[in-house]
Amino acid sequence: MNSDTPLWSPPHDILDRSRIGDYVRWLDRHRGLRFDGYPELWQWSVTDLDGFWSSLWEYFEVTPQTPATAFVDAPAMPDVQWFPGARLNYAERVLSMPGVAGPTPMVFGHSQSREPVVLTADQLRDQVARAQHGLRGLGVGRGDRVAAYLPNIPEALVLLLACASLGAVFSSCAPEFGARSVQDRWRQIAPKVLVTVTAFRSGDRLVDRSADVAAIRAALPSLTHTVSVPYAGSSVEAAVTWDELLAERGGLGFAQVGFGHPLYVLYSSGTTGLPKPIVHGHGGILLEHLKMLALHHDLGPGDRFLWITTTGWMMWNYLVSGLAVGSALVLFDGNPTYPGFASPWRLAADSGATYFGTSAPYLMACRRAGIAPWRDLDLSHLRGIGSTGAPLPAEGFRWVYEASADSGAPSPMLTSLSGGTDVCTGFVGGVPLLPVVEGEISCRCLGAKVEAYDPAGKSVIGRTGELVVTRPMPSMPVALWGDTDGSRRHAAYFARFAGVWHHGDWISVSDRGTCVISGRSDATLKRGGVRLGTAEFYAVVEEVDEVADSLVVHVEGAESGADKLMLFVELRGEHTLDAGLRRRISNTLRSTLSEHHVPDHIVQVPAVPRTLSGKKLEVPVKHILAGADTESLVARGALANPGSLTAFENAAIRYRTRNRPQSLTEP
Repeated sequence: MNSDTPLWSPPHDILDRSRIGDYVRWLDRHRGLRFDGYPELWQWSVTDLDGFWSSLWEYFEVTPQTPATAFVDAPAMPDVQWFPGARLNYAERVLSMPGVAGPTPMVFGHSQSREPVVLTADQLRDQVARAQHGLRGLGVGRGDRVAAYLPNIPEALVLLLACASLGAVFSSCAPEFGARSVQDRWRQIAPKVLVTVTAFRSGDRLVDRSADVAAIRAALPSLTHTVSVPYAGSSVEAAVTWDELLAERGGLGFAQVGFGHPLYVLYSSGTTGLPKPIVHGHGGILLEHLKMLALHHDLGPGDRFLWITTTGWMMWNYLVSGLAVGSALVLFDGNPTYPGFASPWRLAADSGATYFGTSAPYLMACRRAGIAPWRDLDLSHLRGIGSTGAPLPAEGFRWVYEASADSGAPSPMLTSLSGGTDVCTGFVGGVPLLPVVEGEISCRCLGAKVEAYDPAGKSVIGRTGELVVTRPMPSMPVALWGDTDGSRRHAAYFARFAGVWHHGDWISVSDRGTCVISGRSDATLKRGGVRLGTAEFYAVVEEVDEVADSLVVHVEGAESGADKLMLFVELRGEHTLDAGLRRRISNTLRSTLSEHHVPDHIVQVPAVPRTLSGKKLEVPVKHILAGADTESLVARGALANPGSLTAFENAAIRYRTRNRPQSLTEP
């Protein structure tokens, strides 16, 4: 059971020591606005859109070259025009690095493929100027697409900023992605230039991607040039080298573009069809990230921002915007759990990170592994911890505060963040003005009018409903690439509830404004008329000592008979799923949750399929078990463990052909 007792509470002088405190006082001085706590501030932010978003524009001194003529035009979704008439450039603000002197180290690149790379603010600007000049020499201009098959290394950051400075459009895929997954993404946007590595190290393993790079190049007739970044001792033949691209320096200029001019294209996971090419604009990303990183994460000059991510996950794009609030970046490429689970914590300690971001599954794995980061390492500088990628169970919250309790340093503020690639931010998360309570997301973020809708489209409090956003936000997609009439964007986000963003998660919002995400609404479990979220299922099952990971699906109308609730478990070490363990799992679910949560079948599998960003493949597995063709559902190159699907394909065959569901108990 969750406790309402805070694990962390704001210090009494939080308004004096936090960036959101400074913003609140700025609102008082400059706008004559006063608020009695965060709930009132949030309510104003989602009611007076002009007032709120224009205040951020002024407070952060966005100062575009051509001022906006209005702040929000026709604030009805999806046809919203933000700051029409404004001219600005994302890279210009990022490279201004406010509050930072030129010689200050601002980029710390750590890698398992080479020695660390450190760039000062001046060195970063110099490299971006050189890359800008080199790209211009390759014929790259406003609107051209540049594709990056790069790890989370400084070169990827430099390339993004150089593209943005020109008004070109950046798109990245991590080298962990296989050729087909990359082709599925970049064929849609027809890039002009490819910048790539051909190998990388993951722990002690060298991964050769030379054949994948050749296949990607062959599949993209739009390419006019390939730039090779030497990395892990490998490079592309017959290509411009990275050193050649940066050989000459021109003056660093910034194309002034409209608020919605495409900055980069991100992609949906691609596990349930062709990945959606999601276009984000310069102004929307800049304004949203300034708000989140400064006001919610409390980042600024003097901070070092680390988030364990790859360039194939939106958290990389979120991370690099840290420079825009004056925070230094800590980049990492490699296997984060090599040589052990404590490795990311050691990186946080050694790099002096003040904010450490990771995933909920990683925090839970640390808890299960019994590691003690604060005991074994110096984490006294760590002020904040971020968790995303999946709901963080109450046990994960407790572990962070139990592990840090005896360190002698102030406990960090833990933020459970939930949002998505579609908006490249979090809708709900934490804020320094509110306490942290186990198992709860502390707040709805400023400017995000998140509500829970029942099936009739009515907002509900204290009950689980569909996560919707009922007022527009500037980082909602400018478009889906190639969707000239907007029909695909409408179908993806606005078809379920007219004029309302439908996100596809289950959420409950308490009367205190705290939130609980309980899984994807398209992966709903239904038993006896009761709707069950998957997140609470996993929180219980994965507390069983023998269970390393799990996946639960509800198979509807299967050929073998009635609907079935099926639980797949990946077990630790040499454990096997015997009758005793099945009983114990079922009894634990029954006693902790309800009779409705007891599965019809429990199946042992070698591994639970996950995307490269760590998300479980609930919906594809559900369709595979119902008889759908795997290859039409899943791009295996988008998975962290593509071989894991074989067990589910075999289970589907047994399920359909034997007409005896109990046969699924076979591993």
